[in-house]
Amino acid sequence: SKNYSTLPHALSLLFPPKLWRWNETSLLERPMAADLKSVTAFCTVLAVVMLLSRGGAAVEEDETEFHGDYSKLSGIIIPGFASTQLRAWSMLDCPYTPLDFNPLDLVWLDTTKLLSAVNCWFKCMVLDPYNQTDHPECKSRPDSGLSAITELDPGYITGPLSTVWKEWLKWCVEFGIEANAIVAVPYDWRLSPTKLEERDLYFHKLKLTFETALKLRGGPSIVFAHSMGNNVFRYFLEWLRLEIAPKHYLEWLDQHIHAYFAVGAPLLGSVEAIKSTLSGVTFGLPISEGTARLLSNSFASSLWLMPFSKNCKGDNTFWTHFSGGAAKKDKRVYHCTDEEYQSNYSGWPTNIINIEIPSTNSRDAYPSVTEAVQANMTTMECGLPTLLSFTARELADGSLFKAIKDYDPDSKRMLHQLKKLYHDDPVMNPLTPWERPPIKNVFCIYGAHLKTEVGYYFAPSGKPYPDNWIITDIIYETEGSLVSRSGTVVDGNAGPITGDETVPYHSLSWCKNWLGPKVNITMAPQPEHDGSDVHVELNVEHEHGSDIIANMTKAPRVKYITFYEDSESITGKRTAVWELDKTNHRNIVRSPVLMRELWLQMWHDIQPGAKSKFVTKAKRGPLRDADCYWDYGKACCAWQEYCEYRYSFGDVHLGQSCRLRNTSANMLLQYI
Repeated sequence: SKNYSTLPHALSLLFPPKLWRWNETSLLERPMAADLKSVTAFCTVLAVVMLLSRGGAAVEEDETEFHGDYSKLSGIIIPGFASTQLRAWSMLDCPYTPLDFNPLDLVWLDTTKLLSAVNCWFKCMVLDPYNQTDHPECKSRPDSGLSAITELDPGYITGPLSTVWKEWLKWCVEFGIEANAIVAVPYDWRLSPTKLEERDLYFHKLKLTFETALKLRGGPSIVFAHSMGNNVFRYFLEWLRLEIAPKHYLEWLDQHIHAYFAVGAPLLGSVEAIKSTLSGVTFGLPISEGTARLLSNSFASSLWLMPFSKNCKGDNTFWTHFSGGAAKKDKRVYHCTDEEYQSNYSGWPTNIINIEIPSTNSRDAYPSVTEAVQANMTTMECGLPTLLSFTARELADGSLFKAIKDYDPDSKRMLHQLKKLYHDDPVMNPLTPWERPPIKNVFCIYGAHLKTEVGYYFAPSGKPYPDNWIITDIIYETEGSLVSRSGTVVDGNAGPITGDETVPYHSLSWCKNWLGPKVNITMAPQPEHDGSDVHVELNVEHEHGSDIIANMTKAPRVKYITFYEDSESITGKRTAVWELDKTNHRNIVRSPVLMRELWLQMWHDIQPGAKSKFVTKAKRGPLRDADCYWDYGKACCAWQEYCEYRYSFGDVHLGQSCRLRNTSANMLLQYI
């Protein structure tokens, strides 16, 4: 550059200030005072800047890639189920307690009011199961901004227990990302997709968020979605297809979205959703399972996470809309392939629900405890109950709720929600398998190799609604087998890999179908490593519709991360799948390993001289002061190439005094 005053700005685009510790005077006037590594890093960056000033003639450009100032990228965070704060939007007088609910009081999640005024809290949380309106005495609405997703229940004790995206934001701050570069898009996670748009205009606002980010910062956005947030983003893409003229749809996506990171996405649903529907899941809150079930079944979003078959699809709403069929009040077409009826369990490991139905019908939806006991005694005398089993397809099409409608009062309500809000959705039927989103860069990330629930056995409990069902057994997927809660091996389609404790592997790994016929596989240790334990297989054949597994030897007691990468199958587009060993579904967004890999991949992408489509996995050194630690065996800081002992007032142990060297920024050059 002819004007040296532009050099610091150009360098700041490549290295965040935290990693590149220097000042203009010492760098421009006294470069020889730096050590050899600093000079090497400076010369390399200077060469890149000179290439940029000449228009990048020496760099082979891809016309589909974003060109410009990459510091203008924005990050859009879409949280998952129950990961957004809800605040009261009415006044509710709670008797027998001084803790009333006033406008803007925290409802989800305020454990103090939950413990002292559970009935009032319930009124502020519950929705009408038919029209999804608020309770007559109290209404709640989602909070806005980043604070709505960082901590659900801030406080000295409760804060760490309810932290969601706080660690994520700490990484952004530590690496010098601007405050207006990260945007949260909270939503009322209790609502179905149509109600989100109907009541809150959520998808209109989300579209404006992308457009505002582009105008504000001048570049496209990177989408980070976790768990059900991926379902929300998928629906948004289909809604947008109907909102924008067809010839401008892909153009809008390329202009506004650079990459999509799908974290812990339940691509084929989660069995925990149906468990919550029949029995209730408390998520560790001090409420009964019956109360949790009442809440869950009033939220239409619970069905959004329902398991469904990969072999059954709905009609194409997009083409029906433009052909004029949408105006007709015809029933939605829902069809399954022959494979659905030829294979077992809808492609899942086993039948998801096995439920005992009494041999005598009891039309009373709300039996008293005495009546329920008498009914059970009559059943025992007259014969054994009937055991019915249901696959994922039979859950998604409502067969389960139709079978138990005489024994459960919630079945009628669930059938109403399922048909009106999902099967007859004007945009799409969300209970159908995903296709690869039409975005240039797609990264699917999830945890694996943890014991995960894949099936349940239910029986009448003898208690009145909502506690009228009891779980008698649970089926788990383990490595290569299915086992019951008692440890008995169960027949089924057991896979070699398991899920993340919440979502089965079958659902998480559906995104492997987005990979092409040739896939590069890399398996590397999760901790910092020198590259000696990295395994690579190039151009591995992958048949569409079948899983692809890394056949590599793992060292004992070492957690790995496996990368499946494809940048050749679709011209101008990249697809990658990351499997993180032993990473829990709810904690994956707090994982330092995930944040490190995300940061390195994004840093690699913004370099104009990158030699490969994906960041190299050959070596992983420390990136933050927190990554440096004291090696007691060698009596010095580990990773001497990057870390040094530098005491600061307030350090209480040796590890805290191990910090990154001032010249550690040059290690990032190896990832270009």
